Amino acid sequence: MENLIFSLNATLPLFMLMIVGYVLRRINIIDETFATKINGFVFKIAIPALLWGDLGTVDIKEAWNLKFVLFCFFATFLSIAIVYFLSYIIKRRELRGEFIQASYRSSASMLGLAFIQNIYGTTGLGPLMIVASVPLYNVCAVAVLSFFSPSIDRDSASGNRMKNTLIGIVKNPIIIGILLGLLWSALKIPMPFIMKKTISSIGATATPLGLISMGALFDYKKALNAGVPALAGTFIKLVGFGAIFLPVAIYLGFTNQELIAILVMLCSATTVSCFVMAKNMGHEGSLTSTIVMLSTFLSAFTLTGWLFILRSLAVV
Repeated sequence: MENLIFSLNATLPLFMLMIVGYVLRRINIIDETFATKINGFVFKIAIPALLWGDLGTVDIKEAWNLKFVLFCFFATFLSIAIVYFLSYIIKRRELRGEFIQASYRSSASMLGLAFIQNIYGTTGLGPLMIVASVPLYNVCAVAVLSFFSPSIDRDSASGNRMKNTLIGIVKNPIIIGILLGLLWSALKIPMPFIMKKTISSIGATATPLGLISMGALFDYKKALNAGVPALAGTFIKLVGFGAIFLPVAIYLGFTNQELIAILVMLCSATTVSCFVMAKNMGHEGSLTSTIVMLSTFLSAFTLTGWLFILRSLAVV
């Protein structure tokens, strides 16, 4: 019961922020233009600041665990490959990029670290998991959203699509934030308190503003039309990847904080930055927002279920 209450406390406030955004839009306190501008701020400023702050303050050498990093990297890569091939079941090409991104990207740096800290008192190997998976999350997200962009003619030359995809990766603010963070950490550049506090404060706005703007821009009619892909993406995110990779992780000898970090990477709710990125890269966003809302609400129960299973196996 304690684990269920914690999970509900970690996820339902996020869900409620989406509801707040939806209600504010309906009572005309904010409109679509304002919500779209919030989205742009979160995408271009807040999320890059969050990632820069998270990665820039991690001592990579001290926390380094090659076996763990390689597992996180390849599990993430294979997860992306799986949903990429599954996406071709969807007839509407413009929905495939949203489906792929929302089906594999976890809320690792937000909900995930809180989950680990609640169990062990520290973030443990969470930051190292972020280093191994989050850069790959974002590079692949930019790639698939660019490749399946509605603004790109499906009959255009594949060379042009690849060129636009590569340009999108290089210019993407989130990729820039990750590179700054990794460079900061690798060079061990000190971060003065004033600078750290400023970056932290800006980054802290990413989740609440992103969730409120997503709720404000949520269109339930369009969401209903994306029902089957949304349900499939939610199931894959919360259950599918865990069923595939957690047994492998246990077989390889991962336990305790390592296994909890892997659980968070594989099975936590889809991050709100998926919606922010999809909208800012020309996608409709309805499929993404539906998966985010469903996975955020249901993860309170699925994460508790996974934790119960792992404890029953005496590996955490």
